[in-house]
Amino acid sequence: MVSTSALALLGYATWTLTLIILIVLYRSTFIMTKKRAANEFCPDGSDVSGFSNRLCRAHANCVENLPIFAAIILFAIVTRQAEVTNSLALVVVFARIAQSTVHLISASAQAVMLRGTLFSIQLGVMGWWAYQFLVIA
Repeated sequence: MVSTSALALLGYATWTLTLIILIVLYRSTFIMTKKRAANEFCPDGSDVSGFSNRLCRAHANCVENLPIFAAIILFAIVTRQAEVTNSLALVVVFARIAQSTVHLISASAQAVMLRGTLFSIQLGVMGWWAYQFLVIA
């Protein structure tokens, strides 16, 4: 049976994959309508629209934080200590999905504050796990 931690790792990776697929689909509409050549996009999406920029940044945020989450989850699984991460692993994933979704919807001050809160939840949980592993070890 798959642990909650392993399922959460798959969920996080799948969300990151979903965002890159959305970027490809979004950009493809510009390519197919001949509004832009495939080699004309800025990496951050700022040249297309505000939404495109937020989509690229939401994906980049996932890519930047996935290795930290993955390292902690994999450590838990490999050392057979997944009970430490199981209870909050999905909380981190749901907070990440919510953070990305808020990022896609708005860049208002309130949205940025909410994103910061959701990110703080993720950091807090991962920090708590790291602390627990250091104390247990």
